[in-house]
Amino acid sequence: MFLSRLILNPRGKAVQRDVTDCQQLHRTIMSAFPRALEGEGPREHLGVLYRIEESRRTGYTSIIVQSKVKPDWSRLEAGYLLETDDGAENPACRSIDELLGQIRQGMVLRFRLMANPTRKICTKSGPDGRRRHGKRVDLRDERLQTEWLRRKGLQGGFELLSVTTMPGVADVRTTLERKVTGLRVLADNEKTPSVPRKLTFQGVTFDGLLKVVDVDKFREALEGGVGPAKAYGFGLLSVVPHRDSL
Repeated sequence: MFLSRLILNPRGKAVQRDVTDCQQLHRTIMSAFPRALEGEGPREHLGVLYRIEESRRTGYTSIIVQSKVKPDWSRLEAGYLLETDDGAENPACRSIDELLGQIRQGMVLRFRLMANPTRKICTKSGPDGRRRHGKRVDLRDERLQTEWLRRKGLQGGFELLSVTTMPGVADVRTTLERKVTGLRVLADNEKTPSVPRKLTFQGVTFDGLLKVVDVDKFREALEGGVGPAKAYGFGLLSVVPHRDSL
């Protein structure tokens, strides 16, 4: 697995386009990877997950990208990346296989996750008896967001640790982010013309401590992502040893 960091040039026209259109940002990220075989979802096949971050220390806006294969960032448009004055490598890319190989059951890790916590409503069965997917709605209450993450932890082989002085209260900080928007053109057919569909996702950043309870499931969560909207900058679970900082 590889982890890349791209420091964006805020004056670049392509950057300004991408940060306001999550579908276009998805295309830009995927342009650095080889095309998938027919019938395979390229993002899932290549294990591509990413999120946008803003550094309080440097003021830089970056994209963190995780992938199963090494990307070729030279394919980005000219001027997409910032020419840094502090000598920071840009783009930076490194293997994280050693870190993943060190994960053991019971290990405590510091984590960061940009997610899209949602629940489904109006889930009904159709005339044929098959269950239909309901509409997703955002969870905006902090308690519900944390409970959502607890449930994802049960599926993903980890549990949230509690605040030392307050048993039962998760040691997690939640930050409501700006909404992520974009336009996706639906594939047309003989009956329905091609129509742009507006995409809107509510982002929540979780920072805190977790404990690994099932190594195999946890590695699947790290490699496959957590929650919905993974193609649009959500779901990347980043971890470091407890005493380190993300």
